[in-house]
Amino acid sequence: MQGICLKILEYPIMFYKTLSIWLLCSLYSIAFAQNTSQIKGVVVSENTLTPIAGANIIGKNLLSISSTNGEFVIDHVHTDSCSFEVCCLGYACKTVVVHADDDKNAVKIYLKQASTDLKEVNISAKSKQRKALETPMVSQTVSKDFLDKNRENSLMQTLSKIPGVSTINIGSGQSKPVIRGLGFNRVAVVQNGIKHEAQQWGNDHGLEIDQQGIENIQIIKGPASLLYGSDAIAGVVDIQPNKIPLQHSFKGEVNVLGESNNDLLGISTGIESRKEKWFYRGRFTYRDYADYKVPTNKINYENYIFELHDNNLRNTAGKEIDGSVSVGYVAKNIKSETVFSNVNAKNGFFANAHGLEVRTSKIDYDSSNRDIDLPFHNVNHFKITNNTSLDFGNHTLFFDVGFQNNHREEHTEPTAHGYMPKPSGSKERVFKKNTYSLNVKDSFTLNKKHDVVLGVNMEYQDNNIGGWGFLIPEYDRFTAGVFAYDQFEINSDLHFLAGMRYDFGKVDTKAYYDWYPSTVRNEDNSTSDVYLQRAQNKSLNFGNLSASVGLSYIQNQTSYKLNVGRSFRMPLASELASDGVNYHMYRYERGNLDLDPEVSYQLDVEVDHTTKLFSVGVSPFVNLFDNYIYLNPTPTYFETLQIYEYTQSKVFRIGGEARASVNLYKNLQLTTSVEYVYSRQTSGPKKDFTLPFSPPLSVLFSANYQFKDFLFFKKPQFMADYRITASQEEIVPPEEITDGFQVLNMSFISKMDVFKNENPMDVRVKLNNVFNTKYFNHTSFYRLIDVPEAGRNISLSLTIPF
Repeated sequence: MQGICLKILEYPIMFYKTLSIWLLCSLYSIAFAQNTSQIKGVVVSENTLTPIAGANIIGKNLLSISSTNGEFVIDHVHTDSCSFEVCCLGYACKTVVVHADDDKNAVKIYLKQASTDLKEVNISAKSKQRKALETPMVSQTVSKDFLDKNRENSLMQTLSKIPGVSTINIGSGQSKPVIRGLGFNRVAVVQNGIKHEAQQWGNDHGLEIDQQGIENIQIIKGPASLLYGSDAIAGVVDIQPNKIPLQHSFKGEVNVLGESNNDLLGISTGIESRKEKWFYRGRFTYRDYADYKVPTNKINYENYIFELHDNNLRNTAGKEIDGSVSVGYVAKNIKSETVFSNVNAKNGFFANAHGLEVRTSKIDYDSSNRDIDLPFHNVNHFKITNNTSLDFGNHTLFFDVGFQNNHREEHTEPTAHGYMPKPSGSKERVFKKNTYSLNVKDSFTLNKKHDVVLGVNMEYQDNNIGGWGFLIPEYDRFTAGVFAYDQFEINSDLHFLAGMRYDFGKVDTKAYYDWYPSTVRNEDNSTSDVYLQRAQNKSLNFGNLSASVGLSYIQNQTSYKLNVGRSFRMPLASELASDGVNYHMYRYERGNLDLDPEVSYQLDVEVDHTTKLFSVGVSPFVNLFDNYIYLNPTPTYFETLQIYEYTQSKVFRIGGEARASVNLYKNLQLTTSVEYVYSRQTSGPKKDFTLPFSPPLSVLFSANYQFKDFLFFKKPQFMADYRITASQEEIVPPEEITDGFQVLNMSFISKMDVFKNENPMDVRVKLNNVFNTKYFNHTSFYRLIDVPEAGRNISLSLTIPF
């Protein structure tokens, strides 16, 4: 153990203006230095006579530490004798006096071994795992180890291995979260306590979050409006703050990634450091990828055959530059961290997905697999968050403050449509959204049995638009909610949770008129050229109540959870007031100002049994929607495009997940999981149909085998995942049936100690879609236009810590 580090006092020499005084001081200092001496010594164990390293030698204005061979040196001893104390952990301290006339050989100091009896210490704190078991809400914690082992091209693709979690994929680098068949604004994504707010209502709008550097995620399955408000009606992906660094620490890592399918090259580097109370973090990520390959050479969309060059899904290349920096402070009763982050991405859209104009386009989409031609989008998401907690003993106050700016531009080749002339530029749509967030929470304990939380959430959004193509209007949105819940400990193994919440929301939409005139027929059969109004000034208010009641019971190695919840979701501006052509989907979309907030009732049950050798678990649910909002195709058309209108219906859903794992032998672990959701509309124009993007029955088999160390590979592991997905015949017209598929993925991970140091490298080799299987994911955006999932892909990742 290293000794106590003392700061050597420095006595500065005072310089006087006159040269004579300066010379006298210099002569005195020289004479004083000539009277100093040096003491050498060695510290050894009295019992074993072996050298003791790290012993502290401390005296008045003296400090030294013994080396690995027990030796030490004390310079500049100014007196005829000196006294110092020698101490080391596991030995009794010893006082030594050395005189100037003693033998000049090294002083040998013998220390006796000693043991210290410590008083009994009672620890009453609960682990995160225990707290999760005591909470009735069905949730799953995702560790950094899981993220490192299963990392894919986007955060949600990485999490899709978790039962009940799937994605809406948009190409190779973007995806949206889906929990138990519900996605878009029904799943709240929270980072550092603040809901991520972008243009997540769009089918082709990904999640602007850098997955590198994330250490801990909590996924809540089922309604979570009680804690997170609107948009958490189906669940939450809560990206929690990283652990605070240790005192006097500095560390970092560099991650290098390469992939074969889309020729991806990526690098990410992060550092963190802490002094006494202040700490700092930083990360930079860069990714550059080409068009990705699919296991087919042609695509049939709207009865038109598109030939693919070298299996490349043309114009799906992209670039991404992410950066973040944070500064934090931690003391006895306060913790605070402020994070600045920015995500900038430019991604091409599959050239045939953005309508059918590619048939007449002059762009050579196959000139290079790395260029990004029209159509493409460019998005920049800037975020500032602050998390502060104040501990007042029985009360702990939590403050989360956030600002987000989302700037999204969608570019396409300008063409004339209907009465709209050919635009002068390629900016079809521009969205500029500012979001201001504030969360305040007070957590306190009553009678050591009640853990009570009172809280307030507020959020204000300002969304502006631009470009020559209109889809949704400008709007302002304000939401505020107040909540309270109590977790009551009936006994150490039985816990009861109950809570209520009330939310108020207001949406103000702004009027919009076409920038070009359209010819309309008047009542007298005459015609006029007018600038059509697409949106109007409208102010809508919403209010609703959420509630949750649950029980958790822990019996030895088995835990039981039961939770009943009522949640809600405010209608979005796109659902209320959209009125335009969505060329990404090749349809006309129209909102409905008479929509009511969605209200959901859900019953969740979870049973889990875990031992050292095996574990099993099941988590079924039953869900009812009073007024589910969805986009319904109609028999009417606008300029040859089918009109889709937002409407509402009652919906019944049932499903769940089951899992089992077993440890065979010593190094082999087998895991299997099953997930299934059944949905049925019980009213409305699509009565007796399911919901769009409903995931089919899916089973995942996983095997993990850890080999013995060999050469410079430490803890090498081989993993294989085999997913069997049934066909999805439950569809909503104009959806089409999706065939079932089977896909095998394999990977090898290991520590690599090439340089024999304390920080070995992490190496990961993954082979996805081993047999280059052609299959369609029912929850994929591109599945709607007959585009299969990506083909075989080999990825190599190296993480170098320092």
